[in-house]
Amino acid sequence: AWTLPTSQQHGASIQECLRPEADTRHSGKPLLRCHDNSDRFQQNACPCLFSLEPSLFWWSAEKTEQLLQFWETYILIMETLEGNQIHVIKPVLPKLNSLYELAISGDKGCWLFHPSWHVCIYRRMFESENKTLTKEGILHFLELYETKHLPNSLGFSEFVIGPLMDALSESSLYSRTPGQSIGDCPPLGMRLQKFLATYFTLLPEEEKGSFLLKFIQKMTSRHWCAVPILFLSMALASIPSCKVLGAEGLHALRDVLQCTMITHQILLRGAAQCYLLQTTMHLTDVEKVSFPEVSSFLLSLRPEESLRRDTLLWTELCSWLQVNDRCFRKSVTSDLERENCFMPDWFEAKLVSTMILLAADVEQMKNKYSGKSNIEWIELEAFLNPLLDVLMKLGSNAYIPTLKTDKSLQLLLKLLQTRSLKCSNTQDDEVLFFIWKSLVTPVESILEFVLRRLTANELSTVGDLDRCDVYLALIPEMVNLCLKVNWKKMPSIKNFLSSLVNASIHNLQERNSEKEPKVKEQIRKVASMASLAAVCEIMAGKLEVHLEPLPSVDALKKFISFSQFNEVLKKPSYTEEKNSCSFILTSSLGEETTSQGWGKIVARYVRDQWICLHFVLNSFAASAQGYEVMSLSTVERSKEILQSALEALSILPSDQVLPVFDCMKVLVPKLLDSSEGLCIEAFDLAWKIISSLSNTQLIFWANLKAFVQFIFDTEVLAVAASVKGQAYTKIKEIIFKLIDLSTTKTGVFNVVLSHCCQSWIFPTVDERSALTNAFLNAGNYSELITEACVFGTVFRRDQRHIQDVHAFIEDIGEKCAANVVTESPNRDDHYVRICAVKFLCLLDGSNILHKMFMEDIFIKLLDKDEEVSRSRTRYYANSLQHRIKNRVWQTLLVLLPKLNQNFLCGTLDRVFLAGFSNNQASVKYFIEWIVILSLHKYPQFLDKFWDCFCYDEENLKKSICTFLSVLAHFDIILQNTSEKKPALKKALIVVLQWCFSHNFSVRLYALVALKKIWGMCRMLHVEEFDALTPVIESSLQQVENMHGTGNAKRNWQRIQDHFFFAIFHPVEDYSLETIFYTLPRLSELAEDEWISLSKFDRFTDIPLPAAFQWCQSRAELRDLKPSDWSQQDMGSHSAEADSQPEWTDVQKKIIPWKNSTPSLDLETAFQDRAAKLGKSNSRLIVVASLIDKPTNLGGLCRTSEIFGASALVVGSLHYIQDKQFQHLSVSAEQWLPLVEVKPSQLVDYLQQKKTEGYTIIGVEQTAKSFDLTEYCFPEKSLLLLGNEHEGIPANLIHHLDVCVEIPQQGIIRSLNVHVSGALLIWEYTRQQVIKQKQQQ
Repeated sequence: AWTLPTSQQHGASIQECLRPEADTRHSGKPLLRCHDNSDRFQQNACPCLFSLEPSLFWWSAEKTEQLLQFWETYILIMETLEGNQIHVIKPVLPKLNSLYELAISGDKGCWLFHPSWHVCIYRRMFESENKTLTKEGILHFLELYETKHLPNSLGFSEFVIGPLMDALSESSLYSRTPGQSIGDCPPLGMRLQKFLATYFTLLPEEEKGSFLLKFIQKMTSRHWCAVPILFLSMALASIPSCKVLGAEGLHALRDVLQCTMITHQILLRGAAQCYLLQTTMHLTDVEKVSFPEVSSFLLSLRPEESLRRDTLLWTELCSWLQVNDRCFRKSVTSDLERENCFMPDWFEAKLVSTMILLAADVEQMKNKYSGKSNIEWIELEAFLNPLLDVLMKLGSNAYIPTLKTDKSLQLLLKLLQTRSLKCSNTQDDEVLFFIWKSLVTPVESILEFVLRRLTANELSTVGDLDRCDVYLALIPEMVNLCLKVNWKKMPSIKNFLSSLVNASIHNLQERNSEKEPKVKEQIRKVASMASLAAVCEIMAGKLEVHLEPLPSVDALKKFISFSQFNEVLKKPSYTEEKNSCSFILTSSLGEETTSQGWGKIVARYVRDQWICLHFVLNSFAASAQGYEVMSLSTVERSKEILQSALEALSILPSDQVLPVFDCMKVLVPKLLDSSEGLCIEAFDLAWKIISSLSNTQLIFWANLKAFVQFIFDTEVLAVAASVKGQAYTKIKEIIFKLIDLSTTKTGVFNVVLSHCCQSWIFPTVDERSALTNAFLNAGNYSELITEACVFGTVFRRDQRHIQDVHAFIEDIGEKCAANVVTESPNRDDHYVRICAVKFLCLLDGSNILHKMFMEDIFIKLLDKDEEVSRSRTRYYANSLQHRIKNRVWQTLLVLLPKLNQNFLCGTLDRVFLAGFSNNQASVKYFIEWIVILSLHKYPQFLDKFWDCFCYDEENLKKSICTFLSVLAHFDIILQNTSEKKPALKKALIVVLQWCFSHNFSVRLYALVALKKIWGMCRMLHVEEFDALTPVIESSLQQVENMHGTGNAKRNWQRIQDHFFFAIFHPVEDYSLETIFYTLPRLSELAEDEWISLSKFDRFTDIPLPAAFQWCQSRAELRDLKPSDWSQQDMGSHSAEADSQPEWTDVQKKIIPWKNSTPSLDLETAFQDRAAKLGKSNSRLIVVASLIDKPTNLGGLCRTSEIFGASALVVGSLHYIQDKQFQHLSVSAEQWLPLVEVKPSQLVDYLQQKKTEGYTIIGVEQTAKSFDLTEYCFPEKSLLLLGNEHEGIPANLIHHLDVCVEIPQQGIIRSLNVHVSGALLIWEYTRQQVIKQKQQQ
């Protein structure tokens, strides 16, 4: 009998054994001992029913039946979990529900059994290597707590924050179930929201705050992937509103935001930020947090990803601030800030600008609620007045502290950079318009200050370059402000720009007489060149400003034209003013300027030169006058500039090369004829830069876009194609390199194709070609469209998972602000094919260029299909080969209506030929559809079609069903034919012969076609067929009423109900949705091949034609579910089985420790391997040295281990490394002693075993062999198994004591060696078990 303290210790030791990392062979052993000896317990140790939790372990004779039921169920679950096999475990999971019912006292509402016993089960499931089991365990735990309303337990809270959240960090668990559509919320995401809301509601009020804080802090304790963070954030946002989070909780949420910034999926991290902000608004106790703390948290949200004006989230935040106005805890702030030479951090400017906009929107909201029509903006004006006071004094007061001017201009820039999402016209946004109208007043003062700072030698330190950046960023914003708010200020803008250009040119033309330049002089030059670059960008982008006539612009063009390119600035001397902060870079470390730091400044200086040069080159090209300004001839000067561009590419860092690409785009078309080698060198160097970048770098996409605009410029492509030289070959080589790059860097091909399609079919004014229409490029580079039509890789499961979550977030729409504010880059692989298809839809068959291009694409796609068919690569459902063929025929179907009769007449034979290939179902449907539509439009092609039935039987046996399926739509084919009877007669003759095929599937297809054709004959009353009427109708009636065994009747019904014959209409269902979404879905193509119509709408780079009508499928077809008439029955009881609440009987694998010899000390480490594993004292040795197939050896190893053989002898231990061996042995080699005895050593080994008392038994058919059913095995037996082909050699048979053979009834003369060995091993084991029972 146990006392209560002993029971506590015993329970703790049992749970220690049940932990997931414990030895699985011993983990349940003490628990089973406890259960088996339950009848010995005499002393009662009852649970404390009135306390929160009972004792860890207790027993009561009065409750023996209930206790036994609980522990039997518990042991069954734990034993089943040992197997780690989901098909065995899943039927047992419902027993967990009954376990909870036994563990909770119904009348008292508290735990009878300590909840940590349940935790042991879930921990083992959560930490399983089988992710499916982990997911099932998590889902079961979440559902259980949601539905059972379990009593509160401190242990459960710790479990949720510990093991449960650790398990939830696995991204793959948030996958969709097979029945869900793309864009649906995964089950774990939904369950997690319901669980957290329910669990939090049931917690005592005093525990809610600490639990939530620990939960959020756990989200910051590790690097979480984007997907788990997203769904945990959604779950937090779903908790009902209550005030539980203080300042510490707000800081923890900010830490989570910083954690989410690391992930690469912009949309997912933006969505996570949105939900974390909602969590803050729902759960923060505003009386415990100050407004500055809230403001600091809001600044952690990126406006380009989540928190931005004109979104529902911003409106929700404004409402929250309005409701909680004056409720926030007061904070003590300090205004002391030390003046230094560094540029202030942007944090304060971002913070203040965000708060100003929030305050203004809250004020607007209050006025709307109060019914005021005219808003006076009193509070907003109060916010802006201090800023306006400083800005008005900038031009006249030179003694304003630098820190004050810096902060004022930073705030001004942030306010000016604010854009409205909803209002394209700023005047429609009342808040922004008032701000801009206020800020336009001090424009002259600001421009005067900026001009003085940039030109009057006031920028003298490296740190001042950051200030220079602020001043230059302000200039285009000021221009934009005057254009939109006050045109009368434009003369001031023009005067400012003229003065800036003249002063900058003057500074750059100054020559220093000293050998060692000073920092101040070099910084002045950097600022001057940057100023010229800023002016050039304004003139290039803001044509309405009309700056071209200004004299200073001509001076700028002349200065740049005669400047030396790639001019670098010599590193200055620092010896004179060593202690000055002028030699300190604006880094947080405060290090002195190094050569690397100066190198960045020089790179910026060179880049600005190329920005100016690009403007000059473009202006010369636009004016068509001249390079007269240039000192050299046009070609020579262009060649010199291009050589300088190549030099610039080699010296500039990757983030500074964009203007060089822009210049090369202008130069290369002029030099392709005369300097092709130099142009090819430019192509190669540009490609080298792009291919070396990672697609996670921010500069990659900007550089790629510039590279594409350069290489695939309309004029570059046209000139290269006209010459057909090395440049033409190089561009095609780059096309395929880009396609290859896109398989690893998703989105690359999208950029290329979108640019090309737009420039080919919508050429802009700037894209002039001296040769011909821009569309000629499409024909010269048609490989680009051909490859785009079939583009798309087979994604890994983790990539598909990320795409699914993206689709889920996108389907939420504007309710998630991330969908509104994040820029859609269209980098999904689907958009490549969408772009190509939309491009093809825009083509006009009456245009000769379009017609030739479409015919070329059609031929090339047929070539691609034949190439795939000839390929030796394995072709199976949803393989890459299958997908490519599917995409080919989808595109051909899009092109079909635009092709004329003559072309189709010449290519239809190739379409028929494709029908003879061994195609997957989806490809087969598309080929049949194309044939039907071709014959429908041109019935004169029917003679070609009848020829398809004249091939020899060998060719037809695989493909005849394709052509019979076409005949099943014969009414559609003959719709445009006046003389239907001859065609019907021919069809009937063809179909009838296939109704007698020996192949059952062929007969079914033929009967479907016969039913259709005969129905048409009866409607037309064809008298010629009257003689056949009794035969055909009786045959069809017999099919309808067929009886007997098998699935014949069921399959006949299925094929008639199949969508392709019952619902699908080849003409009325012709649409983009049917081709790219409905038909792939119904033919059970992989989901990542379905392209929804919404994606076509979302891709706006290429529009569909205004008159395009073929978009949506008919509702009857769209609403169908996938089903194939030939698929096997899933079982009539499967649905009932799934819905059964608890299985009456379940699989229960044998647990090795259950029948083993009791061990006195569970922690003892046995040296003998067999004893350590708890084996019985078997004396059976299995010798398999003659066997040389790993599969047979692996199976024998598993069988020998299961039946407890003492050893397995093999010819070489190298076999255990073989994958086939391991697949069959399922780790048995780890638990069974293996001995290596080579075949040449067998005689000596057998003799040695004879001396040890073993009987040597050969498993072989000999003249003197014993029948297995009559042989009695000695305890010490050695089984010798023969070779797979030769059996036991004669020289070894002489060393055997006896041969045993297995009695047979059949014709085949021998069994597989593994099967033979297994039968003898089992017979030996059976006999030994009987002997042991008799002895007992």
